[in-house]
Amino acid sequence: MSEQLALQKNRLIGLVYEKAFKYSEKPIFKLVSGRMSNYYFNCKSVTLHPEGMYLIGTLLLEMIKDLSVNAIGGLTLGADAVAYAVSYTSYLKDRPVETFVVRKTAKSHGTMQWIEGNVKSGDSVVIVDDVITTGKSTIEAINRAQEAGLEIVKVICLIDRQEGGRENIEALGYKVDALVLRDEVMKVYKAG
Repeated sequence: MSEQLALQKNRLIGLVYEKAFKYSEKPIFKLVSGRMSNYYFNCKSVTLHPEGMYLIGTLLLEMIKDLSVNAIGGLTLGADAVAYAVSYTSYLKDRPVETFVVRKTAKSHGTMQWIEGNVKSGDSVVIVDDVITTGKSTIEAINRAQEAGLEIVKVICLIDRQEGGRENIEALGYKVDALVLRDEVMKVYKAG
């Protein structure tokens, strides 16, 4: 990783810590799984922030630069801003990558699709998510993409909570990369 990219990653970790990270000595944060946790990442505070979008788009595009990829996307709502940032950045860098959205329920009218975007069976895609805890929402996106005939070449998350989700996804045969690890944010927390 170049010095500039390393600086950008450190700035992204700082933004995650400043805007998205919440911590309590007692487990007061209810996760999607229903489990209580003493920390929480509200990623929308970063994925919807102008600098956050810039950093996510730049760093994620760098992570997929050597792949032949038609599109990037994942389960709505967490993956949307992450995918949009990459797609926008890819156009600016003259390496356009389409965006797609995996719905939580099939569209109830019109085409009744699970997936929206300019993708078709056989396209190579990257599945993204904002946070991976158990991997459930990412796996749901993977399953819908497979059903649509998309070829998944990589899975990337903004934040890996390091609680088994990566392993659950990798057990399905997909390599998972993360822009930020929980341990990297906890290091900032403990230093502050």
